Amino acid sequence: MDLTQIHHIAIICSDKDAAMEFYRDKLGFQVIRENYRPERDDWKIDLQLGDCELEIFIMKDHPQRLSPEAYGLRHLAFRVDSVEETSAVLEANGIPCEPIRMDTFTGEKMTFFRDPDGLPLEIHE
Repeated sequence: MDLTQIHHIAIICSDKDAAMEFYRDKLGFQVIRENYRPERDDWKIDLQLGDCELEIFIMKDHPQRLSPEAYGLRHLAFRVDSVEETSAVLEANGIPCEPIRMDTFTGEKMTFFRDPDGLPLEIHE
């Protein structure tokens, strides 16, 4: 087996403008490709942050995520140098964060915030 790293993570979003404002403008992802697929009436947008690629599908009329505790993807986590500084920047950009807490097992600082569709995102030192 020759798995070397995760190539990308894919998520479904409901609103293109809100997703682009959030992921590109507020979180700092760079757009690699942006393609409309008329046969599916959706958008497929590839974004990059460092070595990580995020594939966003903008699709209409999909079911809401019932709970982050359902089987499947639980959340995305981003490593940061300072949880306090990053959460302050997020809050200043209108993105509410949960209170900062310590990871029970590593003792590192962490907190959560949500994307426009409610997907939990974590920042972790």
